[in-house]
Formats: sequence, structure tokens, C-alpha cells
Amino acid sequence: MGKIELNLELAREIELAEAEAAVGCVRTMKSLVPETEGAAEKIGGGYTVYCGPNNPVTQAAGLGLGGPVSAQEFDRLEQFYFSRGEPVRVETCPLVDASLLAHYKERRYHVTEFSNVMVKRVVEEAASLPQPSEEVQIRRIGNREIELWVMTVAQGFAEHYPVTEEILRIMKLFALGEKTECYLATIDGRVAGGATLAVRGRIAGLFGASTLPEFRKRGVQTALLQKRLERAAELGCELAMSLAQPGSVSQRNIARHGFETLYTRVKFERDVPG
Repeated sequence: MGKIELNLELAREIELAEAEAAVGCVRTMKSLVPETEGAAEKIGGGYTVYCGPNNPVTQAAGLGLGGPVSAQEFDRLEQFYFSRGEPVRVETCPLVDASLLAHYKERRYHVTEFSNVMVKRVVEEAASLPQPSEEVQIRRIGNREIELWVMTVAQGFAEHYPVTEEILRIMKLFALGEKTECYLATIDGRVAGGATLAVRGRIAGLFGASTLPEFRKRGVQTALLQKRLERAAELGCELAMSLAQPGSVSQRNIARHGFETLYTRVKFERDVPG
């Protein structure tokens, strides 16, 4: 089918799909705990999201992809976070308007993270994809198994992120998000891993995949990927996207399934003044 070509329209679609999933987390949080401090605003063509202090969902995304970002809009961005005692963190696509980069320079932002945005067309020749192990069974779960899913995925990430009450709460918000489906993998009847599928328009976001240490290198990730791609095709999605740190094991695993790095985005950050 040929290489996927990057352009501003596609980049905006991808970045806003993920940003809207984060906004969905805020809505879910508000529905579960109305008095929560969660908040989201549309600013500079993107979204600012607050789900609590030091929360990985607490950041801005999609800014600068709809045209210039004014100084007034950038002031609103900073006020949104600084008023909550939180640093400003902005996931930034390389195709943003130059005005956003100028604001970063003027206000002395620094880079804290890189991530590869990886994509593939949902409909591909089956023979071109690695086949999952027959010993791995995948099932989509309902709300009754959300707690099991949350604990499984959190434990799978434990070497990178300690399993804290806050992490469990964040993952549950994602699991209960709008247009999000959760999957569990089992081997011999034992839970081995889990992952999510978040659908926004024609974009299928493949996030939160992890395998419990004792089940690694047995095809769990391959099976989870295949199942979610099949489901994305059923839902009429055209593109699947996932995120990975450059040079990581996750990136190599995703690339084996035909995903390509469309662009590398950068997280810019500024600490709370004072």
C-alpha cells in the first residue's frame, strides 16, 4: 500500500485523537468523583489536561497545529497549570507553527522527553504480519474485570513505574474512558498481560500494553496487537498508532508488526515560577 506520508492534516488528526482521549479521562474522573480537581480546556488549537499533580495525563497536546499560537493563548496555557501548582508540560509535534517554538525559547522551556509516533494502516495482508502463539488467548473484558485488568497492566510496567495507588487510579480512568476497550491475555488459564484500544474517528490508538514478567517472550504482545488490529478493522478504522521511546524494546516490537515511525515528538516543560 506504500509508505504513509506525513502532512499537517494527518499530524493534527493523530495528536488531537490522543489529546481527546486524555480529555475523556477528565470526564470519566468527573463522573466518578464530581468534586475532583480534574480539568481540561481547549487552547491554541489543542487541549490542556489536568488529572492531578505529577500525573502522566496532566499535560497539554495538539497545540500549534491549527495555526499561530498567540502570546495571550500561551499565557492561558501557563496560567492553567501554574494556578494549580503544576509545571507546564507540552507534547509537541515537529509540524507545529513556529510561533509555539518561539514562545518556548522566550520563556526558557527545556526538553524532558522524546517519543516516536508509530503508525500503520489497519488493513494489511495477513501474511505480512507475525502470527501470534496459539497458546495465548485474548479476550475483551467488561467492567467486572476492570480491577483485574488495571492490576495486571500495572504489574507488567512495574520495573518502569512503581505500582502505586495513583498509578492504579490513572489506569482505571483510561480503562473506563469513552470509546476505549480493554483486553486481557491468558496462557493456560492464567492472566499474562493486557492492553487497550482507544478509537477516535479513523484513528485506532493502541496503548497500555504490558506483559507480566513470568510470561514474557511467549508471544503475548504479538497476540494483543493482532487482536486489537482486527478489532480496529471491524470498527472501520484506517490507521493504527502507538507510542514508543526511541530505540526501546517496545519500538522494536511494534516495528515488527509493520508500524513505522511517522515522526518524533518532543515534550517541552517549564517549572512553576518561584
